[in-house]
Amino acid sequence: MSDKEEKRALTALQAALAAEHAAVYGYGVVGGRIREGRRTEARSAYDAHRARRDVLVREVRDLGGKPVAAAAGYALPFPVPDSEAAVRLAAELEDRVAGVYSDLVRAAVGERRTLATEALREAAVRAVRWRGESVAFPGLAERAATATASASATTTAAPAPTA
Repeated sequence: MSDKEEKRALTALQAALAAEHAAVYGYGVVGGRIREGRRTEARSAYDAHRARRDVLVREVRDLGGKPVAAAAGYALPFPVPDSEAAVRLAAELEDRVAGVYSDLVRAAVGERRTLATEALREAAVRAVRWRGESVAFPGLAERAATATASASATTTAAPAPTA
């Protein structure tokens, strides 16, 4: 692996680690709001993200990097007052994590790519379970939504043609 490839992999690993820190925090919120019947599922996801976070810390160190630390708190994408919102948050967390792992799949080779692919698949499956439906390209949905929003803003800002 060249220095450039290692740097790219390290950057993607750090982004994945940051996403896992945020997911662990987010699942703390989910666990506090989710209805009793889905608490086991939330706990399982929380544990999975903690385990992935720990693996990523080791991977970053293996490449000679200093693992990015977790923030004291994270801004939630929307208010989470009840179980329904907690389910939406869990799906959102998984979508975001999947997006970061899709970047790591592109940047990594060998065993690290396998790790990233497995993590992407697991996040996509959890998102489907939370949401009750799937997306065509897990990990890319967030980027597509951003691109669509940008295109809509550009279209809206353009003057209407005159006859």
